[in-house]
Amino acid sequence: MSENKNNYLITVTGIQEVDGEEDRIELTTVGSYMTNSLGHTFISYKEYDEENPAISTNNVVKVESDDKVTIIRKGETQTRLILEKDKRHQCFYRTIMGDLMIGVYTDSINNELSDKGGKLHVSYELSFNNEFLSKNEFYIDIKEKG
Repeated sequence: MSENKNNYLITVTGIQEVDGEEDRIELTTVGSYMTNSLGHTFISYKEYDEENPAISTNNVVKVESDDKVTIIRKGETQTRLILEKDKRHQCFYRTIMGDLMIGVYTDSINNELSDKGGKLHVSYELSFNNEFLSKNEFYIDIKEKG
């Protein structure tokens, strides 16, 4: 596995639309970017709570192909979202209020990643009990530090 721990500048932009209202967050941090022998790419970074910086969430974005991305979040909340183009998956979402299974339908994945970084854009919808919750997008931009 090729690995350059914390040697990448990672910018994540997330957009969520609920009932016509759009919410946008942006995070820029350092993290790791690596590809294993199977050709799967891993983007790994920590996200810190704005109100309590001692609380963090570990994020791993696993790019398995141009059509499949898995997001794993571990911390106060835990999620494992499987994003596969034109497919619906039931995914696990753990919150402090309890565990949920949510539906995830992926509209598009645009993978422009290379050995040195690049961009990833994913668009998907979330549902709960077959009820539409939100339209979501995220953009990840990865650059070597320095």
